[in-house]
Amino acid sequence: MGWLADYWWVVLLVLAGMLISGVKALRRVDATSHLKNRSELPPHRDNNAQWDEEDD
Repeated sequence: MGWLADYWWVVLLVLAGMLISGVKALRRVDATSHLKNRSELPPHRDNNAQWDEEDD
């Protein structure tokens, strides 16, 4: 772990680069166009329906 004490600034630069690229990627996301063009959800299937009938 001696190399970490010598090259801590390299680790800091890598983490800063990851943070900056993450922010850039999130700025490119357009949530409004996704919400306008989203597909319909399939109908929900109730998997507990068979046990509900047995309890009655």
